[in-house]
Amino acid sequence: MNYYQDELTAKYNRNKVREDFNQIHIETYIAQSRVRKPSLYTRTMHSFSSWMISTGKELHERYELPAAHCHHSPTSSFAR
Repeated sequence: MNYYQDELTAKYNRNKVREDFNQIHIETYIAQSRVRKPSLYTRTMHSFSSWMISTGKELHERYELPAAHCHHSPTSSFAR
């Protein structure tokens, strides 16, 4: 049996695993440091929602209190 060849193969495999691990570590580090750029749809919807909030469009209509039409005397019961 050729033990030297087995040792070389094991050393090669260890080095390959080490290189793969380092590559994965580098890719993970790069992915974490990468700035996330939102898509066009996300940016557009964010701008649109900010505009709606700043101008109050539809928020007043949705949460507007109904006009009070009280034809009852103040002493009458509220229960119907």
